[in-house]
Amino acid sequence: MQGNLNEIDILSILQLIEWGQRTGQLLVKTHNFRNGDKISREVNRDRYCLTCQQQQYWFVFFLNGQIIYCQQGDGSLPRIDDYLRYYRVEMQLDDIQPASLDSANVAEYSYLWALLEQNTIDPKIARNIMHGLVAETLFDLLSLHEGSFIFDRGSALTPQLTTWEITPLVTKIAKQLQHWRQLYPYIQSPDQVPMLSDVVQLNSSLPVETVKKLKHWADGKTSLRQLARYLNRDIFTVAKAIYPYVQQGWLQLVYSDTSNQEEDRENSVIDSNGRVQIVSIQQPTPMGETIESILQSKGYEVLTLTNPLEFLSLVFQLKPDMIFCDITMPELDGYEICAMMRQSKTFALVPIILLNDRDRFIDRVRARMVGTTDFLTKPLKDTEILMLVEKYINIDDRQDIQKRYKTC
Repeated sequence: MQGNLNEIDILSILQLIEWGQRTGQLLVKTHNFRNGDKISREVNRDRYCLTCQQQQYWFVFFLNGQIIYCQQGDGSLPRIDDYLRYYRVEMQLDDIQPASLDSANVAEYSYLWALLEQNTIDPKIARNIMHGLVAETLFDLLSLHEGSFIFDRGSALTPQLTTWEITPLVTKIAKQLQHWRQLYPYIQSPDQVPMLSDVVQLNSSLPVETVKKLKHWADGKTSLRQLARYLNRDIFTVAKAIYPYVQQGWLQLVYSDTSNQEEDRENSVIDSNGRVQIVSIQQPTPMGETIESILQSKGYEVLTLTNPLEFLSLVFQLKPDMIFCDITMPELDGYEICAMMRQSKTFALVPIILLNDRDRFIDRVRARMVGTTDFLTKPLKDTEILMLVEKYINIDDRQDIQKRYKTC
């Protein structure tokens, strides 16, 4: 069994494996849709990817339709060390000798079994760590809709400490993901790193103990994913706990490689030719191609997206100079997207143009209430599109554009 994730989703694949009571391993790979500091235009834009990173792969191991273990890539041993920190277990990787285990075992799984054999941890702790690693891997996989998969039937991963039924596990994680998407755009990825941004407001608004905890955990070095392991909590619970502080602006979330992220932001706003970048969020229709072709011919950098969730996952990296958005969109409509953008200081002044099939007074009023800059009725005219861009973006004033995005 193999195929692409735009044909069948991860949840359906897992259900087929469970119903067929199959034994073997599932390999899932993402397509490489980041190219340097530019978003590849070959991305299937009607899909949404939570992580939006370069190519990655995961393994899920099964026994009779139940999950034995999940692993990202070749196995990152520090993942286990993060969990050991919660159990106050200190162990150097060089002290572990997993040679007695079956050579077919993956490194991470072998490491856990070596800890068990040496009585460094007991079976209960091992099961808890395995559950945490399985859950966080499925969290990533269930949010992934771009890539390919191969299921290889064969012998089971050995030895086995425990297994998990698929349905109750993925049902719980799918519900977490549903709530997770409500944290956008403030929290975008489990790999973001929280750090203090307004200590004065923290001290004046929160109890002393709460401030101490935030200062301890929001150190600018530890990602949300690591915090979840350190605290033995799921990723959504940790994100939900800090969400109010991020909303208030007391905490900010960055990526670990802040220098590269800052460079990416600058490059995404203005390229080497000084072109302005515009994002068009529209359902897949010829009209979306019209906006892109008209503006690109005039020297503007245009990215057309057809999924609002994908837009929200990329918007802080893209930092567009202007946004065109259909009111009628799946999952989130144009009003909701505009309202969410206006809640962020970064996008408070970015021109947002809402597009609608009908010109009704109530629609214009609602658009104004959520903070839209302007409102256009389809079918659009070339002159209208160009006029609005020239009206709201001063393409000659490059210094102001660069200054605005560097200080956001």
